[in-house]
Amino acid sequence: MIRLHRSALALAGAATLTLAACGAAQEEPQAMNTLTDAERAQGWVLLFDGQTLDGWRGYNMQGLPESWAAVDGTLARVGRGGDLITEAQYESFELAFEWRVETAGNSGVFYRGVEGQEVIYHSAPEYQVLDDANHRDGQSPLTSAGSNYGLNPAPRGIVKAAGEWNSGRIVVRGQKVEHWLNGTRVVEYELGSEAWAETVANSKFVEWPAYGVAERGHIGLQDHGDPVWYRNMKLRVLS
Repeated sequence: MIRLHRSALALAGAATLTLAACGAAQEEPQAMNTLTDAERAQGWVLLFDGQTLDGWRGYNMQGLPESWAAVDGTLARVGRGGDLITEAQYESFELAFEWRVETAGNSGVFYRGVEGQEVIYHSAPEYQVLDDANHRDGQSPLTSAGSNYGLNPAPRGIVKAAGEWNSGRIVVRGQKVEHWLNGTRVVEYELGSEAWAETVANSKFVEWPAYGVAERGHIGLQDHGDPVWYRNMKLRVLS
């Protein structure tokens, strides 16, 4: 009986260790700038591999501006040089990314941007990337983090403090657009709608005829003069 009891304890201990090991394996965090098998099956592709700027170039440029570099697994703004865009263009898509700024930092993610304009924001809507607490743009929901800059406001209290990583998501399906910030949908609008036309007409963007009219275009990262870091940038095309 004693030997049987000890054997049972040994088996139970082994099973516990096995379960713990399995649990540890399941809880192991996903490596940065990688895709899981499930994500690949769903059609996700990486826009940034963590080491190079392959697939990117400068806005209205053939090559890369000096303002961006791969730094410690992040796509970082490291100096002056201009906005960065994907070589590929997209129509309907879901874009996921993580971003971080310093105190009072400001940047943005553009979508459906087209070249030939003086600057990309003359054509492309912008997902605002911002330290709300310390930048003047954070005083207005229209220009705070997660907003469709200057047009569609984002609710307060969702963005994290400067220096912390935020998760962003942009979903564009036809003319319908959503902005997500840290798991919360913060913006929803429809390009080309009456509400959209009225909002643009009452904004500075009315000065630029190319703004928000392209049905497909580049993803862009804004060089606003401040340090900013992006990582885990992935996209899947939507039908």
